[in-house]
Amino acid sequence: MTPLPRIIIAAPGTGQGKTTVATGLMAALRRAGHEVSGHKVGPDYIDPGYHSLASGRPGRNLDPHLVGDHQIVPLLQHGARGADIAVIEGVMGLFDGRIGTQGYASTAHVATLTRTPVILVVDVARASRSIGAIVHGMATWDPRIGVAGVILNRAGSARQIDEIRDAVGLPVLGVIPRDPDLVTPSRHLGLVTAAERDESAAVVDRLADVVPQHVDLDAVLDIARSAAELDGAPWDPAVALGEAHVATPEHRPVVAIAAGRAFTFRYAETVELLRAAGCEPVEFDPANDTALPDAAAGLYLGGGFPEEHAVALADNAALRAEICDAVTDGLPTVAECAGLLYLCRTLDDRPMAGVLDADARMSDRLTLRYPEAIATENTLLTSAGERVTGHEFHRTVVVPGTGRSPAWFIDREPVGFADATLHASYLHTHWAGYPQLAARFAAAVRG
Repeated sequence: MTPLPRIIIAAPGTGQGKTTVATGLMAALRRAGHEVSGHKVGPDYIDPGYHSLASGRPGRNLDPHLVGDHQIVPLLQHGARGADIAVIEGVMGLFDGRIGTQGYASTAHVATLTRTPVILVVDVARASRSIGAIVHGMATWDPRIGVAGVILNRAGSARQIDEIRDAVGLPVLGVIPRDPDLVTPSRHLGLVTAAERDESAAVVDRLADVVPQHVDLDAVLDIARSAAELDGAPWDPAVALGEAHVATPEHRPVVAIAAGRAFTFRYAETVELLRAAGCEPVEFDPANDTALPDAAAGLYLGGGFPEEHAVALADNAALRAEICDAVTDGLPTVAECAGLLYLCRTLDDRPMAGVLDADARMSDRLTLRYPEAIATENTLLTSAGERVTGHEFHRTVVVPGTGRSPAWFIDREPVGFADATLHASYLHTHWAGYPQLAARFAAAVRG
């Protein structure tokens, strides 16, 4: 049994201020001298970027759909190793999960799996006594969920707050006034990434100032310390890979990891698995670096917003040419979403790497799905017929959407591009749920 003080920051719906409050709590608790571990329910990459800024540790995700129920507590323990408190930010509304599954992978589901007390953040800008009914419904809908308190966000007059306090029936842990300066700006896929906001550190610093003025940190800590002890051992990348795939070579081959403002999306466990498998991940910036890292034996192009940085990516002709030659010559390469776009001939008519006989462009339609994918054949990452879960979140299209050898079948349609040395598609996967994908990639890199 492992003691880990922890809380989940949830809300009745999207847009209530979860990210602001969760990030502010992390920053304030860290400033107060606590070692804080930040986590996000769901597949989102953006919020963990803010969590990392606030906590000084890697932001982590907890998503049952991506990794399975059995991995949630081990991954929480792994991410929070050495921390005094874990702050887990929820996704959407408290009970909103994968459509058609009665709340699977919701914040409530993760709260149940981890036996973590919940603090509700409620936007009260347009209501008063009705907030009591909302909170009552959230707190009583599922008796397995322990809602321990409420933080009122975007509060107005003292009379309004008195009315709400009288109606809520749970401890009001904080009242945060309306402050447009604390709102994180959005874009076509959601929040702007922390890496892309020059003022991000200043915003987090301001949150560390504001939150303790309006939220009772001692009460929050008391709730966190009331969490039940966790069973089992923390997730370990070496154990996940298994003895046959863990490597400690004298020479660790370099895996070039796309980073910078255009490529900010990847799970922390991805790099940890590659290290455990004997590789040396080295970051590079496709928008600014004119060459791949020295002696690169593999390439990982994760997600991000290349469409926002298409001009810089296109202008870096030397790197585009090197990547095209290297991947075409068989450099083991994994590309997810943004990486797929970068490997196309063009993105919104601007030249990209040109590895794939396809072109990408922005679309009016948002693609958002949480599918199960089936591997079409043996490829760099997959074994024929293998099933994995993943997510897609993009407002672009690639034409054609697949090559002679698709990466996956999703909803019975072939998608993506794959062969013995390349795997490129829109699908994001979490390798902690499927460590065999990391093992196969690392074996190809070592080879």
